[in-house]
Amino acid sequence: MTQTFTDKPPIIIAHRGASGYRPEHTLASYELAIDLGADYIEPDLVITKDGILIARHENEISETTDIANHSEFAHLKTTKIIDGEIKTGWFTEDFTIAEIKTLTAKERIPQIRPHNIAYDGIFPIPTFQEIIDLAQHKSQKNGRHIGIYPETKHPSYFKFIGLPLEETLLLNLQEINLPVFIQSFEVSNLKELSQKTNLPLVQLINDIGKPYDFVIDHDSRTYADLLSQKGLREIAEYAQAIGVHKNLLIPQDVHGKLLSPTSLIIDAHAANLQVHAWTFRNEDFFLPLDCQGNPQREYEIFFNLGVNGVFSDYPDMAVNVKLL
Repeated sequence: MTQTFTDKPPIIIAHRGASGYRPEHTLASYELAIDLGADYIEPDLVITKDGILIARHENEISETTDIANHSEFAHLKTTKIIDGEIKTGWFTEDFTIAEIKTLTAKERIPQIRPHNIAYDGIFPIPTFQEIIDLAQHKSQKNGRHIGIYPETKHPSYFKFIGLPLEETLLLNLQEINLPVFIQSFEVSNLKELSQKTNLPLVQLINDIGKPYDFVIDHDSRTYADLLSQKGLREIAEYAQAIGVHKNLLIPQDVHGKLLSPTSLIIDAHAANLQVHAWTFRNEDFFLPLDCQGNPQREYEIFFNLGVNGVFSDYPDMAVNVKLL
């Protein structure tokens, strides 16, 4: 089915909820994002020992929860290799959902978002099902469909340890009638999902490195190879969109100043793929030099470029610029 790319405004994807205003991946963050007008809420999904999908940026949870304060779990602190990186801490796959539910969330980047520290210790860790229930409830209440845009985190790792994410993900989604995109930085699990569901899939692409399943499979290709015209055509055989680092659309020089746009949006549209760009944030720490103190300008530049969606930590600003 051929997609059209000119008649629809870009979708606003609330990145981990309204994570500029509340600790990420909490029901409070997702609910605020919906109230601020986001089209989709975006949970990163990992899994518990007893097979429940929960929303965390990583399976190592010391940066985003109060786990370190729970002496009853001290013995579960350990070191693992996750996607080739050595990580020390506490990992979701070592806990039951009942144990996870005794924890509370905390701000992941308190030095950049000190205002969010006020919410530390208040919000529990949500399950994917709770996020779906929230989206359905708010959709009925607000009279508009609120989409869900889950990411499978470390899919090869979880499959290797006998806790694959995909079947549970599809089970969670089978009863809902809301818009959905499923995203992954890996390729093989998206290809598998394309055989099992008609839900739209999104190939995530970073501006460095390669999909971790390529590392495992000794596949020499990198993310850059996926962005060739041939690579984009291959993605279009199993996915409906690419979710790309902003620098792949407009590179920056060594000082952080924006350079000329690449042809990626044109090339992706020619391959019948939507383009969703990440991640838009208000703080100067994250902004290109040209947009310091003026985050609205960054949205304007990328909307004018023709992106089909943006991931934003501040969905109200994305919505406001879209409506201009």
